[in-house]
Formats: sequence, C-alpha cells, structure tokens
Amino acid sequence: MTHIDKIQVTKRDGRLEPIDLDKIHKVIAWAAHDLDNVSVSQVELKSHIQFYEGIKTRDIHETIIKSAADLISEDTPDYQYLAARLAIFHLRKIAYNKFTPPHLFDHVKTLTDSGKYDEHILADYSRSEFDELEEYLDHWRDMNLAYAAVEQMAGKYLVQDRVTKTVYESPQFLYMLVGMCLFANYDKAERLSYVKRFYDATSQFKISLPTPIMSGVRTPSRQFSSCVLIECGDSLDSINATTSAIVRYVSQRAGIGINAGRIRALGSPIRGGEAQHTGCIPFYKLFQTAVKCCSQGGVRGGAATLFYPLWHLEVESLLVLKNNRGVEDNRVRHMDYGVQINKTLYTRLIKGQDISLFSPGDTPGLYDAFFEDQDKFEALYTKYEQDESIRKRQVPAADLFSLMMQERASTGRIYIQNIDHCNTHSPFDASIAPIRQSNLCMEIALPTKPLDNINDEDGEIALCTLSAVNLGKVENVSDIEEPAELIVRALDALLDYQDYPVKAAENGSMRRRTLGVGVINYAYYLAKNGVRYSDGSALGLTHQTFEALQYYLLKASNKLAKEQGACPAFNETTYSQGILPIDTYKKDLDNICQEPLHLDWETLRTEITTHGLRNSTLTALMPSETSSQIANATNGIEPPRGLVSIKASKDGILKQVVPDIGTLRHQYELLWQMPNNDGYLKLVAIMQKFVDQSISANTNYDPVRYEGGRVPMKILLKDLLNAYKMGVKTLYYHNTRDGANDAQADMEDDCAGGACKI
Repeated sequence: MTHIDKIQVTKRDGRLEPIDLDKIHKVIAWAAHDLDNVSVSQVELKSHIQFYEGIKTRDIHETIIKSAADLISEDTPDYQYLAARLAIFHLRKIAYNKFTPPHLFDHVKTLTDSGKYDEHILADYSRSEFDELEEYLDHWRDMNLAYAAVEQMAGKYLVQDRVTKTVYESPQFLYMLVGMCLFANYDKAERLSYVKRFYDATSQFKISLPTPIMSGVRTPSRQFSSCVLIECGDSLDSINATTSAIVRYVSQRAGIGINAGRIRALGSPIRGGEAQHTGCIPFYKLFQTAVKCCSQGGVRGGAATLFYPLWHLEVESLLVLKNNRGVEDNRVRHMDYGVQINKTLYTRLIKGQDISLFSPGDTPGLYDAFFEDQDKFEALYTKYEQDESIRKRQVPAADLFSLMMQERASTGRIYIQNIDHCNTHSPFDASIAPIRQSNLCMEIALPTKPLDNINDEDGEIALCTLSAVNLGKVENVSDIEEPAELIVRALDALLDYQDYPVKAAENGSMRRRTLGVGVINYAYYLAKNGVRYSDGSALGLTHQTFEALQYYLLKASNKLAKEQGACPAFNETTYSQGILPIDTYKKDLDNICQEPLHLDWETLRTEITTHGLRNSTLTALMPSETSSQIANATNGIEPPRGLVSIKASKDGILKQVVPDIGTLRHQYELLWQMPNNDGYLKLVAIMQKFVDQSISANTNYDPVRYEGGRVPMKILLKDLLNAYKMGVKTLYYHNTRDGANDAQADMEDDCAGGACKI
C-alpha cells in the first residue's frame, strides 16, 4: 500500500508533483483566521479524503470546501465564512491560475479578446481610468461573502463556460464592471465618482442587484429587465404575436407575465357562427410550450404566470388547470395563474350572492371597464346580467371563491390580483394607461397593450428593471437616500444600455422608463430593531422605512428629470397631476397605524409637478431568494423559516445563517412562530401605502393549529378579504407547513424558475 507521503497529485495545469499535506493545512488555517468557533482539525477530519495516486488538487480542494460547509450550524455559524474563503481561493485558482487577481485592465482585455466581455468597456475607458479603478478595487471584500453567496455567484452570476464549469472572473470584478458599463455614458469628469460609489454600494451589499444584471451586464448579451408583461388580444394574430414575444424574452433570461383574459370562451361563435371557438385552454397550452422551449442562457428555466378575470365564463375550468387530478387535455400545469378580482365580485361574496360568468367577447366594454372604471364595470355587469340574449352562467360567489382558495391552498401557485386597487392606487391614469396584469412574481403593475404582430409598434410590452436596498445596512432611514440615488441612476442608464428584442417593449420602456426597487433583509431589520411581525410592534418602523424608500427614490428620479428630462409618457402618470401614493391609499390603514408622515412631501410634490420624474414607477417589492443569499441577508420581506435555512437550488444544497445570529438569536420571529397572517398582512398593507407598483406577499398556514389538521375555508377567505380591505394589491404564494424540519425547509423555488426575483 502506497504511503500517503509518496502519493503524487495532479495540479490544475496537469503536472504531477508530490502531495504536500502541510500546504493543505496552511490553506485551511489561512481561511480560519479571525473566525470564532471554527476548528482546522475538524475540517480536516470531516473531509475524509480518500487519497490515491494522481488525485487532482481540484478534487482535494472541493472536498475540503464541502466538509467546512457541512459544519455550518446555529452554534458554529462562522464555518460559512471559512468555507467561503476556501471557495474563493478555489474559484480564483480556476479563473487566474493563482490567488491574486490580475490588473483590471489586463483582465478586461483578456476576456474581451475571448468574446466574454462587451467590447465597449475597453473602448469607453482610458488606461488611466482603468488604473484609477484598479487602485480602488478591494479584492479582500470577497472574504466578506458567506458560503451560500460564493456558490450562488459561481453557479449563476460569474462569467463562465457553463459546459465545462470554468469560471473566468471573481466577484469584485463583477461589481466594478457592472458600474463601469452602466455609467459609461456619464460625463467623464464625474463618471468615475459614480462608478466608485456604485461599486462600494454593491460590493458592500448596500444595494442588491437582480440576476439578469449580475450575470449579464459586461457581456455581449444586452437584455437585463427581470420582468416582462405581455398582453394577448382575442385574435389569432395577437395569440401568435404573444407566443413569439414569449419565446424571445424567455431566451433572454426574463420571467413572463401573460394576460390572456380577453380570449373568448369555449363555444363562442367564430366568423359569424361559421365555427365554434375552442376556448382558452388550447391557447394556454400554446403559451406554456413557448415558455418551456428555451432555457434562460443556462442560468435557469423559463416560467410564466398567466392572468384572467374571476368572471370569465370558463373560470371553473381555469381554476383547476394546475390540479394534479384530471387528464392532460384539461390541465396546463407548468404555468402559474393570477386570478383578477374587484370590489363587485368581493361584494357578491360578502352578501352571499351569485357571480355571473361571461365570455369577454359577448359583453362589449365590460373587459376594459374592469380595469379602467369600477363604476362603469358595475353598471355594465348588472346590465348584462339582466340581458337574456347574452350567454352567461351564474355561480354562488361562495362556491367560486372557495374553489379558487382550495386550488390556491393545494397548489400554492394560484395568485390573487386585486385589479381595482392596482388601478386606483397607481402611478398611472387608468383612463389612459390602465393596469391589466401583473408579472411572474406578482409585484409589477404596469400598463400593457396587445400586439397584432411581433413588429406591432402600437402594442405595448411592459418591462421592469429591478434592484433592492439592503435594510440590514440601514441604521437610520436617511441612510436610504444614497443607495436610492445610485439605484435610480444605474437602472435608468440600463434602460438605454440594453437591447430590446421586441419593438413594443422598447417603445414602452423608452416612454415610461419604469423601475422597481424593493428591499432585502427586512426580517433582520425587524430583529435588529427589537420588533416583530405578528404583534403590531413593527408598524411604525415599517411606515417610516417605506415612506423613506419611496420618498428618496422619487427625489432621485426628480433630480434626474431636471438633468436629463422627464420620461416622455410622464403625462400618463398620476404623478403629473400632483397625485402621490400618500393620497390614494386605503384609509382603513389609518385605523391600524397612526404613524405620521416625517418627510417633506409637499415640496417634493411641487418639484415633481414642475420638473417631472425620469421614471413612471420606482418601487416594487420582489422575491429576492438568490440575491439575498449573495448579501447573506434574509429573503425580501419574508420571515425566515429557521435560523439556519437549507437552500436547495439546481446547483445543490446550501446552508444559510440569519445575520447576527449570535446576538439576535431570540429576536427573530420565524415563519411558523407567527400565530396567523394578520400581523404580516398589516405590514404588507403599510408597505403598499407607499409602494407605487405591488408586493410579492405570501400567505402561510400551519394545519396543526386547526381542528382535524385542516385549515378552514373561512380562515382563507378572512385573510383574502382582510388583505383586500387594507388595499393589498397582490398575493403571491400560499405556503402550507408540511411538518418537515423547518430549518431544513426553506427550499429555493427560484421564483417559480423565472427571473423576477432578484
């Protein structure tokens, strides 16, 4: 048997050399420096490396990284940094064949020559600017990444060959180059200042960037909007154009929202009765095929949420499309669904009345009024109910709502859009630019128009470009001002920087310049401030924080409008009329939270009506599964399921520890510690008071709290009605506790595999 000291290892360049166990020990000791409660010998013991002649040093290193990661726990959280440092060491060896990264200029030249980076970076920046930015780069910030962050970076964000898994860059180059790309067209006297500020904010996790920007900006690929909203008309031409647009955008990393509510119902006459319409389901199947036909640049698979109104004649068949029972012919399971509801329909539920179901094609003006004018909808709806010549079916409202909530509970993926709130508490004038759908993850609310063909310039595809402020870095709400300005400037520049695969998307983006800025690390923010989700203690803080977020984003957009002009469609916003989110929220909220406004909204109102806004929208609270991991933050606005969560993605299993677990262990309120959804929904409603788009808000149920282990329908309906009453626009996932170990249950859903999460 060969003695271990005699074994030869295969180096990364293919050379053989004798194994050096001391070198392995030194690397682990280097990674363990200044960390608490970590043991080099424990890592070595846990690794159980089976040495053999010719073993690759790469395999040895990967085994040691995994053994360190396996030791991450509530009591020994610092192993997440030990594993991360080993992973960074490994990653840099793969990228550069050495630990120390090359000079910024040399690195960019190498990757530009090989076609990995966009040529404009070398063309736009002088050698002296590269030198100045090289001096500013701090590669040691890589050592502040936790293990889950490094793995997500390596799996999703860093430029690489996805076949061989060869990574070509390390994280600090990513952060610096995103800023260089986005501020390249700024005046040369000030652009390096913006690049440095943006680099600091992103690399120190004050700003969180979405997957399309992190993985795409600096490469020759130029489509970075996270969310795409495509509306379909009721014609074959429009259905074909919608399908084509879906394919183009899925292939460009975007998550898709499809509004298919106009499609007429089964049995409707075609060409004056020459044929019968096949109804919605065959066309939904077509859209599903389009969504699933492309993987998104190897980063993730395509995904879509499809929207329709609750009063559609086929609704009982549509509500069960995700249901596991039934046959392929009557199911379309690989999309999610957004059901659109308004006050008329809720009122029928509360009063124990019937809901009348119609085909949109049979009821002139009804579908448009559903979004544009609630009083007109009510009048037309009751008129058509009494018109015996119009095909309809009547269903008890309680039965229909119960079916919807039953399917929402069993699949988790039937979402709710309160379409009237989306239009009455909106930055858009509903009579000119109504909101007729949301997006994949239920946080975008933007105007759309159906396409008649793929080159139709009169149609409008809505895009939204996302980012988030890390509340964990906020000590005082005024701290939000700097990241808010940087985000608005960077994302607004991105709109001009990116390409548009479909003309209708370019037209909408250039006219409206819509942004969606959210937050990450809210649960940590609450814990750090000694308040909780469920008991009302966080209402005032949440009001102050989201007031500041919206205020500083509007202020930044107004400042940009003074410099570069308001967005061309500013006149289609309610902002142009001097109407702000603080004017249109549901006043029921004042009974829940008496926190006053703290910022100077009246001066801002005057500035906005005088100079305009560069961006029609500024806020949207999105899921942020992956980007929260990058910042080692809690996920979006959600409570964590455990102090240590197991994140399962296509790249493997990762452990993530909540921030400051040592000091705040008992301050966190975990998901299943919350007694019900009441406190959480109140907080969401407070956020929605200020957020000009919408919020990816979830409802959560633990069956063991209820008799017989079943959540009563009256509880589901109570939460739905409460959310509506408080002005909540959208509800995303319905989560049911399944009895698994909750520390092990926070599985990454990848925002249903799509791109709207950041």
